[in-house]
Amino acid sequence: MSATPEQLLARLGALGIEVTTHRHPPLFTVEESKRLRGELPGGHCKSLFLKDKKGTLWLLVALEDRPIDIKSLRRMLGAKGSLSFGKPELLLEVLGVTPGAVTPFGLINDEDLQVTIVLDKAMLERDPLNYHPLTNEATTAIAARDLLRFIDDCGHQPVILDLDSEVAKAR
Repeated sequence: MSATPEQLLARLGALGIEVTTHRHPPLFTVEESKRLRGELPGGHCKSLFLKDKKGTLWLLVALEDRPIDIKSLRRMLGAKGSLSFGKPELLLEVLGVTPGAVTPFGLINDEDLQVTIVLDKAMLERDPLNYHPLTNEATTAIAARDLLRFIDDCGHQPVILDLDSEVAKAR
């Protein structure tokens, strides 16, 4: 059974992590989020649930406007074969969320540690960071250091990529 947004917020509270959550109509794209968020401060992010031909799973979390070159990313991650988006059924099974609500907070549901979390280094320099709290009907702001504490508490060790440097290398 997947954690609920309320269970997520309770776990963050138990870790002593302060967050602010804003409720809103369901959002499915970065463009919808930009239109509806108004002046909500901080780094706004996107999360991509990816898999390679061997079935290895990644969750890439980056600033929303960061262009992602999947071919370069494949090389950076050492993926086997091409990268593609994980199917909605697999996303629900592993992270407990549906398309439009993909979030690093989904790691709360990855008890078997199937996903490698990959974080954009530039994103971690923003404060706060904004993610869906397991639902696309809310946005939760969290400090970068607290996001890292949460990820660690879920048993994951993030891969932090300097995507600016890697993009420059690819050119």
